[in-house]
Amino acid sequence: MLSNILIFEDQFFQTQKLQKMKITYQVLLMSIALGALVSCQSGDKSSKSEKQRPNILLIMSDDHAYQAISAYQDHLIQTPNIDRIAKEGMLFSNACVTNSICGPSRAVILTGKHSHINGKIDNIFPFDTTNVTFPQILHDNGYQTAMFGKLHFGNSPKGFDQFKILPGQGNYYNPDFITKYDGKVRIEGYTTDVITNETLNWLKNDRKEDQPFLLMYLHKAPHREWLPPQRHYENFTQKIFPEPPTLFDDYEGRGSAAKEAEMNLLEHMNWAGDSKIKPEILEELGIPPTSDWDLRAYNHNVRERTTPEQLEAWNKVYDPINEEFRKNYPNMSQKDLMSWRFQRYMQDYLGSIAAVDDGVGEVLDYLEESGLDENTIVVYTSDQGFYLGEHGWFDKRFIYDESFKTPLLVRWPGVVEEGSVCNEMVQNLDFAQTFLEIAGIE
Repeated sequence: MLSNILIFEDQFFQTQKLQKMKITYQVLLMSIALGALVSCQSGDKSSKSEKQRPNILLIMSDDHAYQAISAYQDHLIQTPNIDRIAKEGMLFSNACVTNSICGPSRAVILTGKHSHINGKIDNIFPFDTTNVTFPQILHDNGYQTAMFGKLHFGNSPKGFDQFKILPGQGNYYNPDFITKYDGKVRIEGYTTDVITNETLNWLKNDRKEDQPFLLMYLHKAPHREWLPPQRHYENFTQKIFPEPPTLFDDYEGRGSAAKEAEMNLLEHMNWAGDSKIKPEILEELGIPPTSDWDLRAYNHNVRERTTPEQLEAWNKVYDPINEEFRKNYPNMSQKDLMSWRFQRYMQDYLGSIAAVDDGVGEVLDYLEESGLDENTIVVYTSDQGFYLGEHGWFDKRFIYDESFKTPLLVRWPGVVEEGSVCNEMVQNLDFAQTFLEIAGIE
């Protein structure tokens, strides 16, 4: 009898504890979602609520490390246009993701649900389209909605009046798009510039002035294989970037996982697809492909997707890099090769970010020219962080700061104090709820 009573009491208190934890968790979610734009800022929200509902511009890049935004750290690149959002709004120093990989992170943002609840647990597993997304709710509550760029899952996103999205990962040069009304189309040009042009065209020609809007401006860059635009080839391939202190990390004291992670710059980065060494030079030097898509990535991205004029411009800059490597490779140590691959990585990765910054500047300029900036929330973020040579790595996935933390900058004139910084921990899990709250939707 006593044992039964004790078991009952234990179950009772465990149930009470779980109930209390559930309530605390719900309160925590609410405080995180609203705290980001309310308790962290000192502007006057009451005055804003009396005006029309704000427009929402969500700008997201793919794999954009916070270390590669000069508002966070300026030792690698200057991003003056992205920095404008921080200068005129708020920089979040502790923004995090729930899942450091592209498709699942985007599903979390759209649904406001963890991966194990929304069902999108990796890049391969399909997205459950019965999920309700925040664009659907905004659309049903009077918002005009549009999406341009990289979604990375599904070909027919719900809740959008207009969309042009890249199929899967998409291409950097002369990209194809899946459209809502025109089927599949190919547009000549550099993908970052094309996405920017489509976004601006919608703002200028398709936006309805009597409706608030949600506009999702989603860049492919700087996702692997990091192909920059022609205008940034020469400048960035000539730069030398500082090596991170942990580039030659030996992973001592961290068990086997860190040492075995397939993210090492020297061992796991593709020679042709990533470092842009031509397949015929690799064959001449006896360097085997790193993976089954190594050579295919180079041939597809560079030789098959470009026009003759584009390929000529590419070869003009990258042929000398190939020749220098061919000459020096026989005498390079493992340390030399690691440093060389880090520089090649940074040159192309940061060159592609420079184009994103160009595009963000064009869109911000138009918002100001048209007067839309006064009632438009501008959010800049990424789907997760990325390793820029820290611990000898590229890629993401591991729960270290570089991939767990993500850039988050928010500008909301009259509400968010200019030049402010929020150090509270916030997550992409709460974007959806926060946007709905801002729009006055329960």
